[in-house]
Amino acid sequence: MAQSVWGYDSDNGPERWHENYPLAKGNEQSPIEINSKDVQHDPSLPSWHASYDPGAAKTILNNGRTCRVVFDDTFDRSVLRGGPLTDAYRLRQLHLHWGSSDDHGSEHVIDGVKYAAELHMVHWNPKHGNFAGALKQPDGVAVVGIFLKVGKTPKPEMKRILEEIENIKTKGKEAPFLHFDPSILFPKSRDYWTYHGSFTTPPCEECITWILLREPIEVSSDQMAKLRSLSKNDENEPASPLVDNWRPPQPLKGRTVRASFK
Repeated sequence: MAQSVWGYDSDNGPERWHENYPLAKGNEQSPIEINSKDVQHDPSLPSWHASYDPGAAKTILNNGRTCRVVFDDTFDRSVLRGGPLTDAYRLRQLHLHWGSSDDHGSEHVIDGVKYAAELHMVHWNPKHGNFAGALKQPDGVAVVGIFLKVGKTPKPEMKRILEEIENIKTKGKEAPFLHFDPSILFPKSRDYWTYHGSFTTPPCEECITWILLREPIEVSSDQMAKLRSLSKNDENEPASPLVDNWRPPQPLKGRTVRASFK
């Protein structure tokens, strides 16, 4: 398996990542399955706050593994603070993981429940100088995870991202994505679980404070189908749908998951 070609197929998928990325077998890997009975309610956990500048949104792209929206993170324009974090973290990008059908696709699993998709908002701690530096520190990155569940009423929040899908159908395509306030993607409730883990894609660096929101946001089945219409191949190759780009849950290995709610 060549360095550059990890993916989600049987020959290069999550079961084999550790061959090139030994960290994938580390002790603090993500995602995990969260079992309510093992979670510790921590009344001292404060609420979290995001102040995002809609002008920081730059581009949306299909990199063959996910759909990603990129933000300007050259200064503290869009920041996340509070919750389990001791610093302000800058928003760098958001991306999604989804399945081949509506009954699976999320990376984290809650009491056996899989959602149709999971949205990750990736922030980094500027005290480490730059993003690459943050990846080397245990408190380098904070990710807000939001579950997408399929319901009757498609929420307008995802609409803006999905409208752009036509323009990034194939791998390597990128389109301008301006004036977007990602905080519209947050559910009403601020309740969250938190634990220390890793990126869910190689090299799987263990630098992430996870803030997983308890309440999912709703999308329609049509909206999910739109996500699955992306191709993981570039335009001169046969179209191959970009689906099931999720990593299965990893061993907890003694870590504690804390909840901000009872």
